[in-house]
Amino acid sequence: MAHYFDEVPDTKTDRRMIDYRVDGTNFTFVTDSSVFSRSEVDFGSSLLIEELIRDCREDGRGSGDFLDLGCGVGVVGIVFKYKFMRFEVTGVDLNSRAVSLANENASKNGVKARFVQSDVLDKIPDSVQFDVVATNPPVRAGKATVFRFYDEAYARMKDGAAIYVVLQRKQGAPSTEKKLNELFGNCETLAIKGGYRVMKAVKRGE
Repeated sequence: MAHYFDEVPDTKTDRRMIDYRVDGTNFTFVTDSSVFSRSEVDFGSSLLIEELIRDCREDGRGSGDFLDLGCGVGVVGIVFKYKFMRFEVTGVDLNSRAVSLANENASKNGVKARFVQSDVLDKIPDSVQFDVVATNPPVRAGKATVFRFYDEAYARMKDGAAIYVVLQRKQGAPSTEKKLNELFGNCETLAIKGGYRVMKAVKRGE
C-alpha cells in the first residue's frame, strides 16, 4: 500500500490542480497520487499557515531562513515565501514525487524556493541554520519519526528561532507539547480549531 511518506512512490501518476486562498491571495498547486492531501489543502496545514503568517508578522520576522519540514507539494513554504519575500525558503520531504511537485509549484506561483528530497535533514548541510521552522508532521510514519523531526530541527535552529507545529489532539498533540517543552523549555498554543492545535516553541540561547 502506498503512503505519502514513501521515498519513491510507484503508484500510477494522476495529476490534478487544486486552488487555495489565504490572507487575500489565490494560489494554485499541482498534486498527484501518493502525496499528502492530494485533493485539497488540508485543514491542519491551512490553520498552520494562518497562524504562521499572523504570528511572524506580530513578531516582526521580516527576513531570515525558513524551513518547511515535511513539505509535501510545498504549500506551506510557497505561501510563506510569497508573504515574506525576504526569507530564504527551503523545504524537505522524503517523498521524491512530492519534492518534484513542490519545485514545480514554486515556479507556478512565482516564488523562489528550494525543495530537496531528504530523510528529515540528512541532505541539508550542517552549516545551514534556520530562523523559522514549520511542520505538519507525518503522524502516520510513527511517533519516533515525528520526534526526530523536532530533534533535528532544534539542532539546526538559530538562537531566537521559532518552530510552528500543527497536530490533532487524537494524533499526538499532547505528547508533542511535552516533547517541545523538553527540547525548548517552552511551548505555547497559538490556536485550537476543528480538533487541531497549532503550537509554537522558541529556541533560547544557552
